Amino acid sequence: MTVQSRNALAPVLRGLQAVVFDTDGVITDSARVHAAAWKTAFDAFLSEHPPQDPGQRRPFDVRDDYLRYVDGKSRIDGAAAFLASRGFEPPAETVTAVAADKERLFTERLREHGVDAYPGTVRLVRALSRAGVPVAAASASRHAGELLGQAGVLDLFDVLVDGGEAARLGLPGKPQPDLFLEAARRLGVPADRAAVVEDALAGVEAGRRGGFALVVGVDRTAGPDTAARLLRHGADIVVRDLGELLAGGTPK
Repeated sequence: MTVQSRNALAPVLRGLQAVVFDTDGVITDSARVHAAAWKTAFDAFLSEHPPQDPGQRRPFDVRDDYLRYVDGKSRIDGAAAFLASRGFEPPAETVTAVAADKERLFTERLREHGVDAYPGTVRLVRALSRAGVPVAAASASRHAGELLGQAGVLDLFDVLVDGGEAARLGLPGKPQPDLFLEAARRLGVPADRAAVVEDALAGVEAGRRGGFALVVGVDRTAGPDTAARLLRHGADIVVRDLGELLAGGTPK
């Protein structure tokens, strides 16, 4: 590690000893595939089981509903949260069935279209590695390794903690911080010397609850209030692209 390599990073990152990245929507553009699969699954359920309140019969919104209820969460938790928001108190088997429908749709779309890594994220990860800062990928999704491999970036990360590992270890889902804390532990760095990078409201809240030194929110949708919501849920700064965290960038 050299002073020059550290100086390639934005000042906000230079004192950190590790960075933990969420996968969907942060490293890869797979959040759009997840959102589309959720929409198809939820809209089919709402069509077959219309809520009693007409105001709750609107279709699933791939921006607002996705960010509020399912982004960053396990499939079961996401399905339960959205259905509850529309007035349902479904039994576990119904939640599981909707989640399974989404999983089938996601897998089909993933195989048909694949995913890419965000160039700004790749540049940042490489700059961190050159500066001697270890990096981890963490995700509630069991597909994280497959996604990173398809995007050609799996080997850029020192550690991967995915949904399969979370289930094996019995880690609770976001907004609990356990997934990120496990990634930091595997990097050998305490949370108060590491950063979390997340695009989900539940994810930035998890980073804040975990006591991480820096929580970076990534606002890919650039909606009218998405940056403000990320800040309210625990982000210290919000960027639209992680290239902003390189020297000369302009994190907000």
